Parts: sequence; C-alpha cells; structure tokens
Amino acid sequence: MVRSIVTNGNQLIARSKELAPGTLLCLVIGMASTFVSDHYGGPVILYALLMGMALNYLSTEGRCVAGIQFCAKTVLRFGIALLGARITVEQLLGLGPMPILIVLVGVPTTILFGYFLGNRLGLSREKGVLTGASVGICGASAALAVSAVLPQNKDSERNLIFTVVCVTALSTVAMIAYPLIVSALELSPEAAGVFLGATIHDVAQVVGAGYMMSDEIGDIATFTKLLRVSVLVPVVILISLITVNWGAEHASARTSKSPLPLFLLGFIFVVAFNSMGAIPEVAATSMVELSRWCLVLAMVGLGMKSSFKELAEMGWRPMVLMVSETLFLAVLVLAIILLVDF
Repeated sequence: MVRSIVTNGNQLIARSKELAPGTLLCLVIGMASTFVSDHYGGPVILYALLMGMALNYLSTEGRCVAGIQFCAKTVLRFGIALLGARITVEQLLGLGPMPILIVLVGVPTTILFGYFLGNRLGLSREKGVLTGASVGICGASAALAVSAVLPQNKDSERNLIFTVVCVTALSTVAMIAYPLIVSALELSPEAAGVFLGATIHDVAQVVGAGYMMSDEIGDIATFTKLLRVSVLVPVVILISLITVNWGAEHASARTSKSPLPLFLLGFIFVVAFNSMGAIPEVAATSMVELSRWCLVLAMVGLGMKSSFKELAEMGWRPMVLMVSETLFLAVLVLAIILLVDF
C-alpha cells in the first residue's frame, strides 16, 4: 500500500511538472489580457483569445504543449461547472412567465435556424448547432460548453475559435446598437430589459447595454440573461444525446461512452446547492471569479492551438451564418414583445 501511494505521488509530481510550463504561460497571458481589459475596456475573453493566437507556435512543440492542452480542455470544463454559482432557481422564477416564454421559444428556434441555414450554406451540422447555441444562449460560454459535447474532428477547434471571435464581436455591436433600437421603439423599461437580456449574446455586454439605459432596465436585462444561461444545461444535454451517434462518422470522434459529461453534472449540482443556500455568498462569489479565470485560461489555450491563417481559410459562409442568427433572434424576440404588448 505504501509503495502504491509513493508511486501515485511520483506520477502526480511528474504530471504536475509536465503541465506547469504551459499552464503558467496561459496564466501570464490571461493576466495580461485582464489588465488590458480593465484599463482600456473591451471583452477579456477576446483579448485572451487573440493574445493566445499570436503565440500559436508554442502549441506545436516544446515544453508548453501539455499545459496548453490541459487549459484548453480540463480547465475549460471545470470553469463551465462553476458557472452554476451565478444562478439560483429563485432568481429565475422571479422573472415572471413572459421572459421565460421568450427564452424557451428563442433559444431552440435559433439553434434550429442555425442548423438548417448552415446546411443551406454548405456548412457542417456541427457548425450550425455550435453557432446557433452560442447566439441563442450565452455567447462564448455556450460555444465552449456545446463544443465540448459535439463530435471532435480536425476542424472542431478552428470552428470553436471562429465562433467565439464572431459572437464576441457581434455581441459588442449589439451592446451599442440595441439600446438605440429600444429607445426608437419607445419600449417600456420591462420590455426593454427583456429584449436586451434575451438578444445580446454575452453577459458583460448585456450588463453594459442595460445599465447604460437605467438601473431598472439593467436589473431586468441581467436576470433575463441569467435565465438564458440557465437553459445551457438542458440544451447541452439534449445536444449531447442527439449527436452521440454523429461521432461514428468521424475517425477522431470523442471517446466518452457517456452522453452526459461530468462537467454538466457539476454545473447542475452547483446550481442546486446555490439555490438551496448551501453555498455561502462569499464562496459563491469566489466560485464565479474562479470560473471566469478558468474560462480566460481556456481561451488562451484554445487561441494558442489556432492561427489567423486557419480562420481566414474558413471563408465568408460562417460569418453570414452568425450574422443571420443574430438578426433572426433579435427580430423574433422583438416580434413577441410587440405582439403581446409587453
């Protein structure tokens, strides 16, 4: 028994030494991207991605390869699980029936729209589902979660990087444009908050757009956005169950025998415990901050595993797909709000 403990300890030390250079490198770049975001504005996820891509050569060979891969996969899944600390069932039920209805209609129809439009554009069904989920749910976070359960092939990481870049850029444009649309249509504060929360992709941009208008609109927009984030788990579970057989068509499909990844179970448990009040507020805040850092490190690692040349080779069709999905979601939500006289 003692020999087994010593052996396992030696293996753990060896593994830690193997992962340390690449992980520390991702941490340093993540800190740099956070500094730039805090001092000059802009989404830290995008900065992390672009800075990582500038160091793409480090992911091909050398001591950093293992750590970069670790951040891009293991750290990513851990960060997604911790996202549950941002949500409680009480927050979601307090929104009332209309925002819930809008989210339940908007999310699946946007994913289906992306699937069928992607097929018409000659893109893979994985790309249609990935982009539709990122636009319909919560931007980069949804793209990372959905990508983790889709069958893996030689284009998977490139598709993910492209999706994150596009959805972040579109979310920033929406943060500027949508408050102008809301003001022009003279929507009520409740309707304005629901529209912003149900259509802008990333949480940070929802907060920026909402509180740019008023505190009331900002509160409603933020909680509506959290409602969209909460459907991430059932949507990813459903996608995982539907696509579990798609992997047979790819030589390098994911090898997990379970259609329900462990990180999703972790997300569910965190939401459940947080809803029951079992997680102290200080601990929940720390978990949210740790989740943010995990996602930043993951984006650095993913960026290092891609390159600007690979993204340029993807052509115009994926961009058309994501812009179309964004417009589709905005028009759909606005139509529901106007029809029901919210």
